[in-house]
Amino acid sequence: MLHLRLIVPADLTEQVVRTVEQTVGTTHLVVVPGAAREPVGDLVLCDVAREAGDGLIAALRGLGLDERGSIAADEIGLSLSRSADKAEDDAPGEGADAVLWEQLADATHEESTLSVTYLAFLTLATMIAACGVVLDNAILIVGAMAVGPEFGPLAGLCTAVVRRSARLALRAFVAVVAGFAAAMVLTTGFSLLMNALGLFSESMLKADRPDTSFIYAPDLFSFVVAILAGVAGMLSLTSAKSGALVGVAISVTTIPAAANAAVALGYGDLDQVRGSSGQLLINLGGIVLAGTLTLLIQKALWKRTRP
Repeated sequence: MLHLRLIVPADLTEQVVRTVEQTVGTTHLVVVPGAAREPVGDLVLCDVAREAGDGLIAALRGLGLDERGSIAADEIGLSLSRSADKAEDDAPGEGADAVLWEQLADATHEESTLSVTYLAFLTLATMIAACGVVLDNAILIVGAMAVGPEFGPLAGLCTAVVRRSARLALRAFVAVVAGFAAAMVLTTGFSLLMNALGLFSESMLKADRPDTSFIYAPDLFSFVVAILAGVAGMLSLTSAKSGALVGVAISVTTIPAAANAAVALGYGDLDQVRGSSGQLLINLGGIVLAGTLTLLIQKALWKRTRP
């Protein structure tokens, strides 16, 4: 269930209440006249089954409530109510399959921002991975994958394509490209510093690395894993199963590939630079392709469940 908190201009209250009442899957409707001060208006509260939430939010936006008032939605962790149970039973489809497009767009918009924090996490993850590839240490590689924040803008790009939002697509694309470019440049400098300190060496990079050599040797399995990770990642976002994102993060080699390319660039090993860059592009492309197709399929399937 979702809990909606609406701030409604007085002249819109009747229409908003009627819209809520006519939406199958709503319950616990409360109207508090004149309760809101900024913006001025009435406070309207209601609970709605997750599978009916996207339609109701879209209808409220159609009334202009997002511009003249406010729409806030929260997931309800526990709801002990026979009325709520009936609302969920009446709503068409299954809540776990419902995609809240407004919530997804809002979340991916925030995650797709080229912020200092995003750049810091991406750079730190790439530097950790650089230590992992030089030392041939799989634990460091996995840790770097878990730290990397790159799935946010990739999901934003998928969402932008499906919703045909050029602005969000550009924002996400810039976050991915500029973020990885900055992280790789800084990691190249980091590897040269480590080399000067005697902690990295070219022989370590070129030595047999049974645990990490796959990073600069992409193959068909790289694309297959990227596709599967893209599907799993998008499903985790749309179904609010955020815990699955950790598994997605450590299943693709975007961060390690960027790190290996950066270290190899510092030593002038162009073969590993090309191989690692190819691995990076394959993973990024596979995730975006799979994520976009997943959203399109979810959108098509959900339409079929609507009355």
